[in-house]
Amino acid sequence: MIGGVFGVRMWAPVGFLTSLAAYCVHQRRAARAEPRRAENQHPVDRSQLELKMVQVVFRHGARSPLKPLPQEEQQAEWNLQLLEVPPQTQFDYTVTSLTGGPKPRSPFDSQYRETKLKGGMFAGQLTNVGMQQMFALGERLRKNYVEDIPFLSPTFNPMEVFVRSTNIYRNLESTRCLLAGLFQCQKEGPIIIHADEASSEVLYPNYQNCWSLRERTRGRRQAASLQPGISEDLQKVKEGMCITNNDGVDFLSLFDNMAAEQVHNLLSCPTLQRFARMIERRAVDTVLYVMQREDRESLQMAVGPLLHILESNLLKVVDPATPTDKTRKLYLYAAHDMTLMPLLITLGIFDHKWPPFAVDLTMELYQHRQSKEWFVQLYYRGEVQVPKGCPDRLCPLDKFLNTISVYTLSPEKYHTLCSQVQVMELGNGE
Repeated sequence: MIGGVFGVRMWAPVGFLTSLAAYCVHQRRAARAEPRRAENQHPVDRSQLELKMVQVVFRHGARSPLKPLPQEEQQAEWNLQLLEVPPQTQFDYTVTSLTGGPKPRSPFDSQYRETKLKGGMFAGQLTNVGMQQMFALGERLRKNYVEDIPFLSPTFNPMEVFVRSTNIYRNLESTRCLLAGLFQCQKEGPIIIHADEASSEVLYPNYQNCWSLRERTRGRRQAASLQPGISEDLQKVKEGMCITNNDGVDFLSLFDNMAAEQVHNLLSCPTLQRFARMIERRAVDTVLYVMQREDRESLQMAVGPLLHILESNLLKVVDPATPTDKTRKLYLYAAHDMTLMPLLITLGIFDHKWPPFAVDLTMELYQHRQSKEWFVQLYYRGEVQVPKGCPDRLCPLDKFLNTISVYTLSPEKYHTLCSQVQVMELGNGE
């Protein structure tokens, strides 16, 4: 074990000492400008708050299933008409690497094309239902940050918005639709969506790249299906669908098919509909068993690098020495359900429901005009949340950073933690 990695640390991450110093200066100035108020007394005057930055982590829109159910008669008809693009979502964009180079290759899209579904679609394809969902999310963000609060320009401005997505086509297209809704297909410059190589992606738990995370969770998914309660419920659903026990079907694959069918009004299997609530509950139970929320190191490896990105964006805005061209007003991150679940767990706001298609986790950063104090406000599915460790929905920045610091990992620590088990194994083998 490496104590420096696993130990609980103060909120300022290694590598951000300048930002930490700047933030401490702000806190001292705030203390001189306004006596510290007692906890839960003298609420902040929200009229004095100025919005400084918004970060949004969102799931892609509705798609076809990733893996069909065994019996063809219980599979939905995924007609190619579902791929027709709604005209209002058309918006040109370019994909580059994180450093601005050519678009990385996407091994996942190649794998999805190997699975052709009944009706002609491939596995994991964004549908026009999903495109419309993402356009609607963009319209909601426009109402919040263009119309209700004149924070963003009404047209896309690359100096205001930074966009990053996993390098998977449904996510890239979902991002396009969101931007089309947010800026009504108007832009002042090119739309660049940044994407990383699959081998080093951190917008989802990277089991292929993070050796230690893969080893910790090896076999947990299969073992989850054998847990009391889960095992009996799975057997009940399988019997209702005439599925044998040796076909690899678990609650995750059942829920994936069920959720995709429901959002598209494709009712192929009555058993899935009859057990819908139980299937979702047990799918969540399965993920919680695999991730094991008490296993802090696994959560760190799952979303620690993403938390580090969100944290560094906050600190750069707080630091008055940061050049204006090094920050953006809006940061968009196109991710997945398996990103949002551990993220919600680390923030203490997981509602034990599967993150639906096109769901968003939005983080707002405010500064008080008089006291110069900084605050964070969090939204999930458009509803205000109170993160763990925060006294109120308007959370002082230091308290919010203390909460996420338990799980945040810098790239260096992520690499160390991910390779730790491998080093131990190699050492034992010598």
